[in-house]
Amino acid sequence: MELTELYSQKILELAGRLKEDAPLTSPDASARKVSRICGSSVDVQLSLDGAGRVSDYAQQVEACALGQTSASVVAERVVGASSDELRQLRDQMLAMLKQDGPPPSGRWVDLKYLEPVRDFAPRHASTMLVFEAIVDCLDQIDAQQKAHA
Repeated sequence: MELTELYSQKILELAGRLKEDAPLTSPDASARKVSRICGSSVDVQLSLDGAGRVSDYAQQVEACALGQTSASVVAERVVGASSDELRQLRDQMLAMLKQDGPPPSGRWVDLKYLEPVRDFAPRHASTMLVFEAIVDCLDQIDAQQKAHA
């Protein structure tokens, strides 16, 4: 597959659904991830409810179509997701790209359109930015909760 073929109509459609969010005013955590390879960046802010599920989410994305696609799918489905689900999602995406693992399913099924990215290692980082930023936020929240326990 040629690099230009990677940007399928579905990838471009999903990327095109990305909406710009205003940053949250008082999130539980925020994180910025940048791809050293291409310069793509994702800033994420999130808040969790008492049950450990995402109650509020915002992101600012300056990325290629692959990073935009990941971020778009996540933004449409992240509210209500548990910390464990989001950590598992990050691990599934990494396994899909690096270990020929299956794509995510359920509410995350649209991420399957990113499966061809596995053949383009330099594009893995931008595809993973939003997942890494979310897990960074979850780690921060966990650390805050342990510090106050």
